[in-house]
Amino acid sequence: MKKITSLSIAIIFSIGALLFINGCAATEAVTAKSGAQIWGENCLRCHNAPDPVDYSDAQWETVGMHMKQRVNNLTEAEINKVVEFLQSAN
Repeated sequence: MKKITSLSIAIIFSIGALLFINGCAATEAVTAKSGAQIWGENCLRCHNAPDPVDYSDAQWETVGMHMKQRVNNLTEAEINKVVEFLQSAN
């Protein structure tokens, strides 16, 4: 029984470590995406995104800073791409 428990813990730990490592590494496919792609694939998951012309460039900067604190699955570079995309609509 003790061997099975130890083995189970080791397997769970190994899987968790692999998921953590792979989840934190940005792939080339993700870093090659445009701000528009990232916005469409991520921002709309959590809320209805406003029209890009609803805010000024400065306001989009503020939104970007806020989202850097709230979003766990995007890198700072990806959030910056989204902000640049939204600002380009103005």
